[in-house]
Amino acid sequence: MNTFHRSISTPITSSAAFYYEDSQEAEDIFSGNCANPLYSRMGNPTSSVLEQQLSTMENGVGAVATSSGMGAITMVLMSLCSSDDEIVAIGGLFGGTYAFMTQTLPRFGIKTKFLSVDDLDTIESSITTKTKVIFCESVGNPSLRLPDLEAIGKIATKHNIAFIVDNTVTPVIVKPFEYGADIVIYSTTKIISGNSSALGGIAIFKEVKEHDKFHTSRYEFLTPFINKLKGKALIGCSKKRSLRDFGMSANAHSSYQTLLGLETLDLRNNRINTSCEIVAKVLKSEGLNVNHPSLNDNIDKDLYDRNFSEGTGSMITIDMGTQEKAYKFLDASKLLTITANIGDSRTLGLHMGSTIYQDFTSQEKEFLGITDGLIRLSIGLEKPQDIIDDLLNCFEASK
Repeated sequence: MNTFHRSISTPITSSAAFYYEDSQEAEDIFSGNCANPLYSRMGNPTSSVLEQQLSTMENGVGAVATSSGMGAITMVLMSLCSSDDEIVAIGGLFGGTYAFMTQTLPRFGIKTKFLSVDDLDTIESSITTKTKVIFCESVGNPSLRLPDLEAIGKIATKHNIAFIVDNTVTPVIVKPFEYGADIVIYSTTKIISGNSSALGGIAIFKEVKEHDKFHTSRYEFLTPFINKLKGKALIGCSKKRSLRDFGMSANAHSSYQTLLGLETLDLRNNRINTSCEIVAKVLKSEGLNVNHPSLNDNIDKDLYDRNFSEGTGSMITIDMGTQEKAYKFLDASKLLTITANIGDSRTLGLHMGSTIYQDFTSQEKEFLGITDGLIRLSIGLEKPQDIIDDLLNCFEASK
């Protein structure tokens, strides 16, 4: 059946429920023997198109779209972890992810050990029989520290631990499955949709193969899913253990808007990542305290050249030294949009310490690289010189 009647643009299926032809089809749909829609909490035809396209982009076996990036993170971690389990998180994490791991997961008895990207030598000693997940971001937000994905992936494979990579800022640029990841997560709200109009997230899964890490006693709870769904066991686990019960389901309208953004992702990726290098280099030469991995004095420059030759996404940061100077800088701009988003077609800016991280302790801020004067910029599609001119004017106004 051609559900979309040859439409070029994916139709928006806004129905919350779907009818079944007869009682037998209803049984088959609920048992998984028929792929027709069950109920929109468990999946929607519009969202299914997004799942198929992003799974193909990552060479995954399938995907599950969610209502937000945090929804995707919650879904996969709650599907794999139970009370008394542990997570090893590597690198500076987005504030929402860090708060989830430090404030919410402990309420369910799930603990997280936090390591910096420089702690590769201690990852193995942090793994115990309770460890279910190694988690990292492809690029630290907003620290911009770069993890050695290949080295982490090898450790995860050696110890039969699920490896999850939040690849939000580097879609297409970084291919986590090539480095041994098992699940790739995106906040599609960011550069995939690209214009702040659609909240969404997605988890993309690698195929579960015979006798791999998920057949071990560590993941014994996956056995029923493996027996029934074979290579798509992780998808079934996420849907049955999380999506069904927590309801972080994707909205058809948001999925449609995200599909529109996906059509121009490559073009925007190229423009924004090229602009980031240009802007960071010029601002650095003008005396601003700029952080971007492409800069010659950056601690991760060698890793940038080796694994991130196409860029690290839209972020650069500027440290103004104090909150007062950071405020003056941001408020003087005629180009920046002050907001908490990244990956937009517009250039965005935000003082981090007084917003996303205002409730964090000084020790937490230090670990995550949040200083008093830190500004996170997300470079947009404007002409690089226009961005540079505006930011230099901001710098002058802040003195």
